[in-house]
Amino acid sequence: MKGSLVAAAAAAALPVVIGSPDSDPTLTDDAASCTVTEYASISSAVASCTNIVLSDISAPPSSTIDLQGLQTGAVVTFAGTTTFGTTVDSSFDPIVISGTNYTITGAEGHIIDGNGQAYWDGQGSNGGGAKPNHFVVVKKTTNGAITNLNIQNWPVHCFSITGCQGLSISGLTLNNTAGDEPNDASDGDPAAHNSDGFDIASSDYVTLDNIKVYNQDDCVAVTSGTHITVNNMFCSGGHGLSIGSIGGKSNNTLDGVIFSNSQIVDSSNGCRIKTNSNTTGTVNDITYQNITLSNIDTYGIDVQQDYLNGGPTGEPTNGVSISNIKFIDVTGTATEKAYNYYVLCGNGSCSNFTYEGVSITGGGKGGSCNFPDSGCPS
Repeated sequence: MKGSLVAAAAAAALPVVIGSPDSDPTLTDDAASCTVTEYASISSAVASCTNIVLSDISAPPSSTIDLQGLQTGAVVTFAGTTTFGTTVDSSFDPIVISGTNYTITGAEGHIIDGNGQAYWDGQGSNGGGAKPNHFVVVKKTTNGAITNLNIQNWPVHCFSITGCQGLSISGLTLNNTAGDEPNDASDGDPAAHNSDGFDIASSDYVTLDNIKVYNQDDCVAVTSGTHITVNNMFCSGGHGLSIGSIGGKSNNTLDGVIFSNSQIVDSSNGCRIKTNSNTTGTVNDITYQNITLSNIDTYGIDVQQDYLNGGPTGEPTNGVSISNIKFIDVTGTATEKAYNYYVLCGNGSCSNFTYEGVSITGGGKGGSCNFPDSGCPS
């Protein structure tokens, strides 16, 4: 029966090949190994196998690759090319992952293609046509690992990470450069929009390491949680390494984030902290260390407390406290139309900012900092 586990193969300690009766399984010592070649068989593999290969999966429209029921310690490997049918629905999540002690990884040469070209209209989640808002949703995870994935052409936000306690993500390449150019629907703007690489919320002990992101929005955006480490990133074309925006969400407490040993190139912003106007929250203990910037066209270092509906008002509010912020060895260049430094704090809501070895040059607008009293770094 197509999609069922073949009893004879299990008895002979062969891997189970699900969804492809013509496949030629190789010998293995683990009868719980399954290779899946058709979307409809994924749920059977998730329920019964601990070592799963998803090979050349073509997910039909409105069909999530659902990895929420993984057995403890399961390993899932994406192989070949994974594709998705067009689903005109902002609440649709193409890939969902949760579980305990799992590993999600990719075989050599694999690609996960999000079919972004079917949706991109230059507006992302701000308007235009409906499109999947989050491509990979990682939630309710305890001690998970996601490694060595190659993802391209996601529709809007790539990774949404919520409710995780212990998550390591490393060795990924996220490439959305196909969305850099305008298309017939984007009115001269880049076709892809709101294409964040990683959005992290309400999660503790999360590590990102050795990752390349080519996109049109935040490389990483952290909005709540504790003990979050972002190391050895290469961010190109987007909005840099961001805290926020904070305020007005279900969780508005962020305590303990380290961004380190990373490069941000050809981007709007470098290191950015943003809070929402007339909201409350807490941002504490944030470190940017050994960050190299190149060709930043808006803000090198940016701290703003005046966001409203995603845009600055110029009038900061003080409901979100920002404290114990360190910029250490943040260096590089900005463009003629950019600020090297821009800090706009509310009255009394910022405290204990430290700048050590900071030098951003080239910004034609120089620096504008209302905190600390000593002004912007020299």
